Amino acid sequence: MHTRAKGNLAEECGCEYLRNKGCRIVDRNVYNRFGEIDIIAIRDNVLHFVEVKSAQSYEQAVNNISPSKLQKLRRAIHTYLQQKRLNLDYCIDALIVSDEGIEWIENITL
Repeated sequence: MHTRAKGNLAEECGCEYLRNKGCRIVDRNVYNRFGEIDIIAIRDNVLHFVEVKSAQSYEQAVNNISPSKLQKLRRAIHTYLQQKRLNLDYCIDALIVSDEGIEWIENITL
């Protein structure tokens, strides 16, 4: 399976997982000049900007979230909030999809 196809499958599994955790999916694959936001979900009036990472193991996937990736994601989120004129609480999360299962790590920027 090609990398993009694996990514799409991981995002689809991620959306289903988040729905089962009480989230409503607001948007997916949002692109702007700073990068891509994989999933935007809302739960309890908090926006969750979710970076989906998939790999064979949890460690491989987690290690793919670099400081530069987080910086680009923050800029993309700021642009998104401005464009949509949203003033909601939000957090940046990671959804790790591996052969071991799915793990949702909330507020990864603390």
